[in-house]
Amino acid sequence: MGASGRVGRTAAFCLAEENMVSKLVLFAREKSLARIEGESLDMYDAMAAKDIRISILSTCDIENLKDSDIVVITAGVPRKAGMSRSEIAIPNAKIVAEYSRLVAEYSPNSIILVVTNPVDVMTYVALKASGFHPSKVFGLGNHLDSLRLRNMLAKHFNIHVSEIHTRVIGEHGDHMVPLVSSTSIGGILLKNYALDGTIDMEGMVKKVINAGSYVINKKGSTEFGPAYAVSNIITTVLNDEKKILTVSAYLDGEIKGIKDVCLGVPVKLGINGIERIIPLKMNDNETAAFKSAAKFVKERTSEVMESLK
Repeated sequence: MGASGRVGRTAAFCLAEENMVSKLVLFAREKSLARIEGESLDMYDAMAAKDIRISILSTCDIENLKDSDIVVITAGVPRKAGMSRSEIAIPNAKIVAEYSRLVAEYSPNSIILVVTNPVDVMTYVALKASGFHPSKVFGLGNHLDSLRLRNMLAKHFNIHVSEIHTRVIGEHGDHMVPLVSSTSIGGILLKNYALDGTIDMEGMVKKVINAGSYVINKKGSTEFGPAYAVSNIITTVLNDEKKILTVSAYLDGEIKGIKDVCLGVPVKLGINGIERIIPLKMNDNETAAFKSAAKFVKERTSEVMESLK
């Protein structure tokens, strides 16, 4: 949903290219129908080159969402240069709430993946508007932030990215929390690996926080990173891979007693969505930062939910 936007159409292309889905529905409002019809034709040509058979339907008719396995909501006001994710919260909440209610009506057994920013707040909106179980509604959260940090560490140490094991939790925004204390390289804790002291972890974290803004200032939007992160999550679910990914999930006391807020946390993902929220061991600084993120997101969420009333 929101397939006419940059992230939506690129995520759709990634899913088609992964050869993971037999049917892909590109949904947009009527005024954008011609655009997504063009996108589907372009995708068909690309899939022919890769010998991939897939059905791609472009539509503005909500009936075509019936019996979906997963619905990805990317619709919303795009973030522009100089804008924070919070600035677009209220207009996007109205869109996400409307779409989530429609998903619940037409695909009551589906899983909802929220990509619209600010994603932690929008995940909460989608959860409440749909009435789904919390295991069935989650957001892109810090999965992309975690990938960005992995990439930076891999470049710094000139090591294959698969050897970097790290995680960012909390808010997808200024209040994100990198779990430096448990970061490892090839199974060796970072504090034992980086003995020469050349790594500026604080500076690297600032780069992760500002990565989206940096790309937006350069090219006008982010699309490839978020799109492949979305495809990564959906592939994990459809393949029932039981991977632990950091998505925005509803907390009910599982981590540090924090309740009634959606935050980026590590979860075990499978065919039925979130199977388990993984408890975390954090140092004192990380714990304080995580609680601060929860407080911030909870306040923003309350403001947005009040506006929806």
